[in-house]
Amino acid sequence: MPLKLSDATTITFDGVFEKFRLEAPNHKANFILFLADKDPSTSLSWCPDCVRAEPVIYKTLEASADDIALLQAYVGDRPTWRNPHHPWRVDSNFKLTGVPTLIRWENDTVNGRLEDHEAQHEHKINGLLSTN
Repeated sequence: MPLKLSDATTITFDGVFEKFRLEAPNHKANFILFLADKDPSTSLSWCPDCVRAEPVIYKTLEASADDIALLQAYVGDRPTWRNPHHPWRVDSNFKLTGVPTLIRWENDTVNGRLEDHEAQHEHKINGLLSTN
């Protein structure tokens, strides 16, 4: 089935996330992928782990027969992300420590996560996908 993608930044996140939450019951699985912004000069993420993980995450989720929603949440540029008071570092739901972070969102709460270098391993993504 097609992967339903939506994008958010720290500025647009609240509205996009509210819509994501309302639509979550319509999907077999719901994920939030927190990742670094792309560098305008290279069109690549400034985060090497994100560069490695993104294609694996998309390929694995797109290969699923399930109806999946993926909210891509961009944390900002490197200085923005490095701020210890970044909104997603201090958010009680997410408590991010690194990017990329792939979160399975179920019943209005986090139901599993892969952080940093874990998110580039297909078998770990499949494990998160099969979490009930």
